[in-house]
Amino acid sequence: MEWCDEGIVLDVRPHGETAVVLDAFTAERGRHAGLVPGGISRRMRPFLQPGTLVQLVWRARLDEQLGRFAAEPVRNRAASLLGDPLALAALSAVTALLATVLPDRAPHPGLYARTDALLDLLASAERTLWPLAYLRWEQALLDELGFGLDLGTCAVTGRSDDLGFVSPRTGRAVSREAAVPWAARLLPLPPVLRGEGEADTADLLAALAVTGHFVAARLVPEGRSLPPARSRLLDLLAREG
Repeated sequence: MEWCDEGIVLDVRPHGETAVVLDAFTAERGRHAGLVPGGISRRMRPFLQPGTLVQLVWRARLDEQLGRFAAEPVRNRAASLLGDPLALAALSAVTALLATVLPDRAPHPGLYARTDALLDLLASAERTLWPLAYLRWEQALLDELGFGLDLGTCAVTGRSDDLGFVSPRTGRAVSREAAVPWAARLLPLPPVLRGEGEADTADLLAALAVTGHFVAARLVPEGRSLPPARSRLLDLLAREG
């Protein structure tokens, strides 16, 4: 069996003396792994890095086998971000989250396109634009995998005004009035999550605390936790403002 596809490198693990197992998010086949012979070579090691866009050819005798990848670089994003620790942290958070939560071999073309665009934005040095785009990407990740937040109306009253909380169980919005008996048990709803208000650092961090709760609760496999790369990104965002 053989197929060709474009993919984003998510993770690379040594295998034997000279090979690596490449985990990639492909445009048409979702998250897919394959063995790359000679992957630790001087030619291949620089571009077999998380975030790199690669052209892949996968071959195996049977579809259920690990198979082998032939990989060629298209865009080495990590190399272009070496002078920007914050953007590099965002790239690491994106790839680590995808490597943690994406099911094997399930196509997600919409999420792939959104991820590819976000990684290109990181490399464009638009520091004022990409933090909000990263938040929207986490929201899209929840939507794509079937656990999107429902923030349009209050879960109790059905009204769309005065929304101030999110249920940590259902992901639905709750108005301030309706939340009075349970406010201590609810998550705050930053306006930026609904596309409103200022998207300053404090608002973004508050919104990412909400999306992080649901990614951890709904998407991360049992026995695992959010990847440390995401915590590093939030720490850097908080420090740099």
